[in-house]
This record gives sequence, structure tokens and C-alpha cells, in this order.
Amino acid sequence: MAAHVDPSLPRLRQAVIAAHDLDQVVGRLRDELALGEPFADPGVGHFGLRNAVFALGDSFLEVVSPIRADTAAGRLLERRGGDCGYMTMFQVDDLAAARERVRSMGVREVFEVSLDDVEEVHLHPADMRGAIVSLTTPRPPSAWRWGGPGWPERSAPLRITGATITVAEPATVGDRWATALGAPLERVGVQVSADEEDRGLVEVRVSRSGGGDSFTAGGVQFVIEQEEAQ
Repeated sequence: MAAHVDPSLPRLRQAVIAAHDLDQVVGRLRDELALGEPFADPGVGHFGLRNAVFALGDSFLEVVSPIRADTAAGRLLERRGGDCGYMTMFQVDDLAAARERVRSMGVREVFEVSLDDVEEVHLHPADMRGAIVSLTTPRPPSAWRWGGPGWPERSAPLRITGATITVAEPATVGDRWATALGAPLERVGVQVSADEEDRGLVEVRVSRSGGGDSFTAGGVQFVIEQEEAQ
């Protein structure tokens, strides 16, 4: 019998920003997007970080900030000269197949976790370019451990619909990301554009009823789109 494939996957489930001042960026995001209370995950202390994770519908927006020297996020902040996009986290239907595709390209994994309710790997940003790419399979598919306990009750009526990555070699990088995900990037709302400065994750698109004005927070442009009628 053929394995069931969820036609809604892969999808961009979470976008992550790195910031020097976590509280300042969190405050701006809450003010601009009318977000609920964020979840502070003690587990990110393992990476030398503290964080805040917001639920937007069943998608998520995270801000991380270094709390010790020589962290991956801290090094990125130094290279970029300030707050910036950090990671894109994609939900995939078949993580084993995705990992095989990644290995076939010679892309390294920098982190993996396997728990009762989630399996996940992070791909090396030097190989993927533009951002750390996370591939995640939650169980059940509607779950999201990283949102914290009770995230549906804290969720704001919005949804992350896409992101823009800017790199020096957009065609090569776009092909690499599409291969890792096993789907055209248009399907997951990701655009890869040319930028000799290799700035990575520069834009997150969010839909909400009534739309709204775009704004910048944490070095990332947030483009507010009109929510599509169901």
C-alpha cells in the first residue's frame, strides 16, 4: 500500500529572527501584530540563547538572543552587523526521505532530535545558504512542540504565508532548498532573490483579516497581506 502523502506539506511552519535585544523586538512585534503572550523555551539554553515564540494561527514566529559568547546566533549578528533573519523551519511529511535528499547533495546536518511528538534536523547554513533550514515532522501533524504548552489558546488570528531569502547565487540556492523540501519553492511561499551581500532571510509575509501596513522588526521586513477568503 502506498504511503499517505499530505498535499499541504511541505509548508513553512516557523520563522526565526536573531536579535541583540530580545525584549525590544518582542515588544515591537506584539505592538504591530497584536500577538498573544510568547512562550519562553528553556531548552534553547542548550544553544546559549533565550527566546520568545509567538503563535500566529498554527504557524510560529520566534525571536532568539544570545546569552553567552560564541553562539551561532551571536556570530551571525556580528557578521550581519545587527538584528537579522536566522532560521526557517519547514514541516515535512517524510523526514527520512528529506534527509536522504539532503545527504545526496552533501549538505551537513548540525542538529537532530527525535522525541515522541517530533523529529527534526537542522541543516548547515553554509551548505544551504541564506539561513539555517530546519526540517520537522511533528506527531500528530497539527502539533508543534516548539510553540509551548497551550499555544492554541495564545494564538493570534494571523498566519505566516511566506518568506524571502536574498543570496549571491539565487538559482543555485533556490534549487538546493527545493531539493531539500521535495517541492517547488512557490508551493511553500519562499522566494530566493539576488543580493551580493548574501543577507539571507530578509522578509516574512503574514496574512490577516483586513491586511495592514508593512513594518520592520529585528532587521526583517514584515509584509502584511489580506487574508484570503475561505
